[in-house]
Amino acid sequence: MLIRSSDTRLSETPNAAMTTLASPTLGGATLAMWRVEMAPGGSGPLHAFDVDQIWTIESGGGVFRVEASEHVVGAGDTIVLPAGRLRQVHAHAEGGLRALAVAQAGARATMADGADRGVPPWIA
Repeated sequence: MLIRSSDTRLSETPNAAMTTLASPTLGGATLAMWRVEMAPGGSGPLHAFDVDQIWTIESGGGVFRVEASEHVVGAGDTIVLPAGRLRQVHAHAEGGLRALAVAQAGARATMADGADRGVPPWIA
């Protein structure tokens, strides 16, 4: 299956822009792959997913907080975010963060307060 760049899908939140590169809604993949771009100093919400995610930093960097651990990442680093663990991403103040992420399609997000946010559009 070929997914052309013209078929990718952009989803923007107050925290980042996610470009879906592969997913079930882009042609039946069982995995989802997306690019994350966070502006300098940007932070995502504290949340968890019901599946593992793998992120590879393409440029810039930041801090990934996973439960009580803090991981400083930069270009070329890969971080595995375990299922069910609260995490939060903070982009560096200079350069922001650009990463490729992969997870099982249909992954569901849960906020720190337990609210089910469903399947984000970049994973659907």
